[in-house]
Formats: sequence, structure tokens, C-alpha cells
Amino acid sequence: MFLWLAVGKSPPLSLLSSSVKLLEEFDISKADTSCYSECLLKMGEQDPSDRLREDQPKETKENGMGGFSQFSSSVRTMMRIRQKYLAMKKRRLEIAAVSSQSFVSPRSTSPKVFTFENLYDPVPSTSPRKRKKKRKGRVLYPSNSLRAVPTKERSRAKNCLYLLFIIVFLQIYNAIENLDDHVLKYDLEGLEKTIKREVFGQQEVTEQLLGHLHDYLSTYVHNKPLVLSLHGPTGVGKSHVGRLLAQHFRSVVGDELVMQYFVLHHCPTDDDIPQCTKSLDSHVSEMVTQAEEAEKIPVFIFDEVEHMPRELLDTLRDLIHSQNNNEYLNAIYILISNLGHEDITKFVLHNSSVSVSGRLSLSQELTPWLRSYLQRHHMLFLEAELLPFMLLEKSHVMDCFIDEMSREGFYPDRSHVERLAEELSYYIVGEQEFSHTGCRQVVAKVNLL
Repeated sequence: MFLWLAVGKSPPLSLLSSSVKLLEEFDISKADTSCYSECLLKMGEQDPSDRLREDQPKETKENGMGGFSQFSSSVRTMMRIRQKYLAMKKRRLEIAAVSSQSFVSPRSTSPKVFTFENLYDPVPSTSPRKRKKKRKGRVLYPSNSLRAVPTKERSRAKNCLYLLFIIVFLQIYNAIENLDDHVLKYDLEGLEKTIKREVFGQQEVTEQLLGHLHDYLSTYVHNKPLVLSLHGPTGVGKSHVGRLLAQHFRSVVGDELVMQYFVLHHCPTDDDIPQCTKSLDSHVSEMVTQAEEAEKIPVFIFDEVEHMPRELLDTLRDLIHSQNNNEYLNAIYILISNLGHEDITKFVLHNSSVSVSGRLSLSQELTPWLRSYLQRHHMLFLEAELLPFMLLEKSHVMDCFIDEMSREGFYPDRSHVERLAEELSYYIVGEQEFSHTGCRQVVAKVNLL
């Protein structure tokens, strides 16, 4: 067909009919076939029946020129037909592929023909399940709004808690730093050595006394004054401990901040009670104010409290429990008396065997009973720390003789000391001997030597 067109002649009718049949074999539709035949007829510019009648070719110059133009136009027409045919074929193949992959194919009226072409094709699987999209933790903001991160709410209570922790830490740190400074300032180690060297037979009560002083003098700020009440029979060392305390604190804080008050000396008669009350109140107030300015703790020692009238006890109680000023909270009051000495003596003698075996502390057993007795005497002893002094044994009295003889310049001969100790009276309980008057008569005996 193309050779005929290249020569410039129209193809014969038989060739046209064969080309049409060939197109039908390639499964081209009737419309395409008719379109193709029409295009071929136009190329020859004659009807196929007319072409059969013309058997003689015409070879002229005009036919030569016209054949060349006719050939070029026919070629272009054929190319367009071929492109259209390929496009239609490609489109049909795509439609067939899509229809084979779809799950539900449209219902077809044409009968289905079995072929071996799709025998090994995989069976279309079910549609995969859609995965649930994970929710993103990040907040997505609209594009037309401001992207501002929400502010976190801060708790004010947490800040207050942090502040409280800081304050407590600073207080503890300050207390630890000042602990050693206060103890060293009052030289409690020197006081302890002095008491152990000069007080005999009262180891337990002296340890309690030094413990109270150490705890109180470790800091300067207090919520109440320290009140120590020394009780016991005559000659057991109460007044001697008071004198040692007065001497020590005078050397530490000064004479103006230490007061020794002897009731029978400062207020001997009942007529002096009003004046004694006023002078005691004014004197204590002045010392407290002076101690506050010097940042020191004053010491008040009251001896012979059992002879103190009730008016003075009331005045002293008001000073101790004063709520007018915090100055009165930083003070040490030491009360010395022999209140309840008879009952203390009976208690010690009755429980001496128990104290020897070490199964019981007489001081701890005696304190509750002594407190109830003193509260009946006056409410001043309600918040006082009670320190009961026990009876002295014969060995303790001999230690008193040795110490006093050494001070007076006598050689403390052991036989001589025993002979002087035998001159005193004792309570005998089993193998133990307790002095009636303690070490009170030791000084007088030594002075007779």
C-alpha cells in the first residue's frame, strides 16, 4: 500500500479491501475500519469502482507533480490514523487493566470465554485494614492564630515550702556554729573539773546539773528561763555547789551579773518583807536588762529557800514567769533548800540495798514524789528541774576530811582521818554507814587540830 503511495499512484481496489480485512483481524471497530477506508479512498481521490475501470496509466508531467503532493498528504493522513489507532488501543488496554483489578466489576452482558491466560494470576486479596493514626502529642495550632505555648501554673505553696526549708537550714546551721562558742565562753569544762574535785558522793546529781547547764548555755535564745532546785539533807553539799557556781560565773560573766541571795541575811524579819520584795524585784530587773545589753546570761542563786516568806516566793515566781519582755527568758535561777529532807533520808535508807546492787537509780525514783511535795509547798517549783542530793557515806566523809586538811596545811594521815570520821554519827544499814550531818562538821573538826 505504501509503495503505491510512494510512486504517486492510487492503490487498486483489491489492495484496499485486503487492508480493510487486515484491520478487522486486529480487532479494530467498524467505525475505525470505515474511517480508515475513507481515508484511503481520499488518498486516491476516486471511488474504488472507478479505479477498477482505469487500467491504463497516465504518465504525463502533470500527473507526476500531482502524484508527489498527493503522496505527502496521504502519508500525513496515514500517520494521523495510525496515532489515533495506537491511542485508542492504549486506552482500551488501560480500561481492561483497571476493570480486572477492581473488586466489583460492572455487570457485563457479553458471555465470558474461558482462557488459559489468567489461570495463574493471583487472586485479588481483600483490602488492607486502615491503620489508626496515632494521636500526636504535639499541639497543632491554626495557621491564622498566634503560636504561643501555654504557661505553666506555678504553685505559691511550693515556693513557701522552699523558703521554710531554707530558714530551718539556716537556723540549724547557726545553732551548730554558735554551740561551741557559747560553751567555750562559759567554760563549762572548767566548772565540771572543779565540781568533781570538791564535791564528794554526788556524782549522779552533779552530772545532771552540768547537763542542764550545758544544754541551756549552748544557745542564747530561749523560750523560758532555766530553774534548778537543789534539795537534800544537811551537809550533803548543796550550799557548797552553790558557792562553786557563784565563783565560776563571776569569773566568766562578771560580778554584776551574778547574785547570791541568802534569805536569813537579806530579809531576816517579817517587817522587812515589803522592802525585801521591792528590792528583789528591782535588783533582778536591773541585772536582766544589763545582761541583755551585754548579750550574756545572768545567774541568780537563792539559798535557804525553806526560810523564804510566801511574798518573796510569789515575787520570784512572777519574775520567772514574766511575759512582759523576752529579757527575762534568758536567765538561770538556782534554788537551794532542805525541803523534804526527812522523807529523802527515809527513802535513801529504805532503798540503799537496791542502789548498791545497781538495779535502780534513787534520784530518778525520788524525783516524782519530791515534785508533788514541793508543788504543795509553792507553785514556784512547778517547772523547776529537781536535783535531789543523797546521804553521804562514811567514805565520802573521809574524802571531805582529806580535802579540808590539805587546804589547812595538815598532812592527811589515813589513820588520823579515820579517827576523825569515827567521831561523827551515822545511819547503819547492813554494811553501809550514812552520815547524819554529812560533811557539815568536818570544817569544825579540822579547825580543832
